Amino acid sequence: MASDLAILLQDTIDRELPSLLAITEEVSNTNDGRPGAWTKKQELGHLLDSAANNHIRFVLASLDGEFQGKGYAQDNWVALHAHGELDWKFLVDFWHRFNTFLAHLIERIPDGHMANECVIGTNAMTLRFVIEDYVRHMRHHLDHILGRKA
Repeated sequence: MASDLAILLQDTIDRELPSLLAITEEVSNTNDGRPGAWTKKQELGHLLDSAANNHIRFVLASLDGEFQGKGYAQDNWVALHAHGELDWKFLVDFWHRFNTFLAHLIERIPDGHMANECVIGTNAMTLRFVIEDYVRHMRHHLDHILGRKA
């Protein structure tokens, strides 16, 4: 059911908010030490970019009965948005509010639309899978940002 997915998303972001807010501005500008790795700010910014792309997918798949579109060039999005120049608390607040908005949207998608097809690049999947994968993807990055084993 769509409401289960909305609850899953809302529970995830509410649970992670305090840990994200506990990260200092200084620490938010660090990465895991790998050459070319994103900083915590850039990685959270990537989750904002993912939210923006998936927002369109959720709406169009529900309203139009299907979604067809390409993926997105995540490194280019992160570079263009220059997330690293923004205040950490702003990014965390924006991430929490945007995802609260998405949970609100998901709750309103009729259950019968969850099987609507989404084609992203050459990969076909259901809208339900796209939403579930969105939350999985978010959790993966949050684990990395917060220094947890996946």
